[in-house]
Amino acid sequence: MAATVSPIARAQPATLPDKPFAEHRIALQLSDNDPKKQGLVISVAYNLLKAYDPDKVAIEVVTFGPGIDLLRTDNTNRKLVESLVAQGVRFDVCLNTVDTIERETGHRPEIIPVATPVQVGVGQILLLTENGYTLVRP
Repeated sequence: MAATVSPIARAQPATLPDKPFAEHRIALQLSDNDPKKQGLVISVAYNLLKAYDPDKVAIEVVTFGPGIDLLRTDNTNRKLVESLVAQGVRFDVCLNTVDTIERETGHRPEIIPVATPVQVGVGQILLLTENGYTLVRP
C-alpha cells in the first residue's frame, strides 16, 4: 500500500521521541541517496540496539534532501527500516524536501507509512542536539 505524506502532517510541530529511560540519545543524519550510506545508517542503528537495551537508547534517523530516498516505498531497505521502527527507532522525513520534489516533478514522492514527517529536517537535528542527542553522520 503506497502512502504519501498528508497535508495534516505539516501542522504538527517536531517532537522528541518518548523514551523516558534512554541513557543514550543518538541522531543519525542521512542527507544523500548513496545506497552504501543508507546501509551504513541501518547497520549503525542495528548495532546500537544490540549494544544497548532498546529501552536505554533513543535512535532517530533524520532524512532530508536526497536522503529521503531511504524512506520511499520502493526502496530495497524498506523491510529493514520497518523492522527498526518496530524496535523503537524513529525515521524522520523532511517535508520541505517532499514539497520541493513535488514542485520539481509535479507529484509527491511515496513515503513509507512508518516515517515520521517533520517540517524541517535540519531543524529537527537542531532540536535533537539541543535536547541531549549526539549527532552522527555515518
